[in-house]
Amino acid sequence: MNGQQRVFIEKIKPQVNGGQFPVKRVIGDHFKVTADIYCDSHDVLSAEVLYKYRGEADWQRSPMEYVLNDNWKGGFILSGLGDCLYTVHAWVDAFKTWHHDILKKIDASVDIHIDLQMGAIIIRQTLDAYPHMAQEEKNYLETIIEKFNSGALLLENKIEPIISTKLYQSMVRFPLRNYVTRFDQSFEVSVERKKANFSSWYEAFPRSLSPEKGIHGTFKDCVNFLPHVAQMGFDVFYLPPIHPIGETKRKGKNNSVEANPGEPGSPWAIGNKKGGHKSIHPELGTMEDFQQLIQKAAEQGIEIAMDIAFQCSPDHPYVKAHPQWFRHRPDGSVQHAENPPKKYEDIYPLNFETEDWEKLWEELKSVFLFWIDKGVKIFRVDNPHTKSFAFWGWAIQGIKKEHPDVIFLAEAFTRPKVMYNLAKQGFTQSYTYFTWRNTKYDLETYCQALVNTEAREFFRPNFWPNTPDILPEFLQVTNKAGYIQRITLAATLSSNYGIYGPAFELMENQPVKPGKEEYLNSEKFEIKDWDFDNPKSLKKFISRINTIRKENKALQNTHSLKFHDIDNSALICFSKTSDDLSNIILVVVSLDPHHTHSGWLRFPLGDFEMENHVPYQVHDLISGAYYLWNDEYNFVEINPGIMPVHIFKVRRKVRSERDFDYFM
Repeated sequence: MNGQQRVFIEKIKPQVNGGQFPVKRVIGDHFKVTADIYCDSHDVLSAEVLYKYRGEADWQRSPMEYVLNDNWKGGFILSGLGDCLYTVHAWVDAFKTWHHDILKKIDASVDIHIDLQMGAIIIRQTLDAYPHMAQEEKNYLETIIEKFNSGALLLENKIEPIISTKLYQSMVRFPLRNYVTRFDQSFEVSVERKKANFSSWYEAFPRSLSPEKGIHGTFKDCVNFLPHVAQMGFDVFYLPPIHPIGETKRKGKNNSVEANPGEPGSPWAIGNKKGGHKSIHPELGTMEDFQQLIQKAAEQGIEIAMDIAFQCSPDHPYVKAHPQWFRHRPDGSVQHAENPPKKYEDIYPLNFETEDWEKLWEELKSVFLFWIDKGVKIFRVDNPHTKSFAFWGWAIQGIKKEHPDVIFLAEAFTRPKVMYNLAKQGFTQSYTYFTWRNTKYDLETYCQALVNTEAREFFRPNFWPNTPDILPEFLQVTNKAGYIQRITLAATLSSNYGIYGPAFELMENQPVKPGKEEYLNSEKFEIKDWDFDNPKSLKKFISRINTIRKENKALQNTHSLKFHDIDNSALICFSKTSDDLSNIILVVVSLDPHHTHSGWLRFPLGDFEMENHVPYQVHDLISGAYYLWNDEYNFVEINPGIMPVHIFKVRRKVRSERDFDYFM
């Protein structure tokens, strides 16, 4: 402790778990930092954010400004990928304090003779502290010192530079940092690429993409399917596991415990004599075919996301080569996976408590590195909450040191704190409870917990209305309007969203039996023949939604989400904005897919820097209709038989330099 350091710094934000885990942002973001900063007496303070990327020697500085009640704010632009450290410094600013006090004395016509000499000393100290200051600047400050010390100069001439802004601006550029209080901890922000924050996922099983009925699809068929994915506006094409599938205890149609000859089994039962997690299922094609798919996808603005499931079929090479990596029962057999009453006899979970855990960790990490080397940069990780959290933190951090552009999606439908910990360990995005949130109260409460709490700093939601594992009850009983409702909510509430594509697009909704949220004739256990030319396809609407997302920055973030009052519980209303308010989107969705509903919504104009009684335009991006609204309260009506949603682009009236109004 240095008793000359009089400033206290507290409550630096953002931070996660007191700095134990990094905050998350994407490249190009303006990273905002706040802190409580104060000292004894009424001296004027200065503060700055210090930041540097890990591995850099020197800190960069960005000034902070006083807000209110000893709270300060500052920030900087995140210019590169990787881990960026930041902290806060503050000090009693001798020049600012002097300048503040002498202005008061000038106003009060108090003698300032000694104060001028004190100012000259502070300026001299500044010149000494900055020997490489530009000569023109030095000459100016030397002139001021002479003025302040001159016995012959009139007082008005000495006061003039104090009142003008030039001296103040010059001195602020060269702060005299004496007795700086340095916050004793630095925090970390993990900077990822923009797709971490904005992505649209389409999931399909390659084996079901053959144009010939009943024939196993290949990677070449996936290449031919890419235009379909691109036309709908998706930028991530996610493939379930592409590895060899086990033969032992292979599951049959509808998860039957015995497979008939020729049944393909579950892709998540990974491994047989032809290889494991670093091999490709032979019927899909070759490694060259897979890399060709990655290349062809990139040409159409699509990335291939690969499923990584750390579990093994009984036939996986790991089972024989590393039996110590699995849990054995008293009879000597290997413990298969269970989720009572479900049993997964075709899967052996890995034992993260094995004595050989270090080699297990290294091998699993090498699986990611193997596929990264083949060109994969996005991984959807199956059931990460059933594996060691410490492993994920170690593996993801290690991978990102060499490959900071890799994205990890955690498929973890589990307890909130568990999902949050996985995000803290490094997962870029996370599955959520959105799949089961249907009422207005549930949707608002859940989404507010994601954007209005500390979770917003580290947890990036990815909303899925369905998955191969989950056919939600709502989709089982709804109509086309209900499907449109769900994809609109997913795609506008969250900046990251995805669909189990063919089943959602074609509104497949028959459960295996009443009360079960699983698909009848699930694609997990058989090859499907999808009719993508079916006229009931939602392709056109899905394409429109993704186009709207791409054309409106407001929908490319989740953090700006705000819900708005509307006097009908069957209607939900919310907005999103770009950070500079240049793009404002207002969404109204009917949660009842069968009946017409109307209501008065309140659009709080002050929140958007708009004025009451000044007309503003709303453009329905779905129907194309334009409306002119005046005040905060406006009437809306939704007939789900026509369209169950409104997506309004709000255009504010602004005045041009030529003195006429236009909508922006």
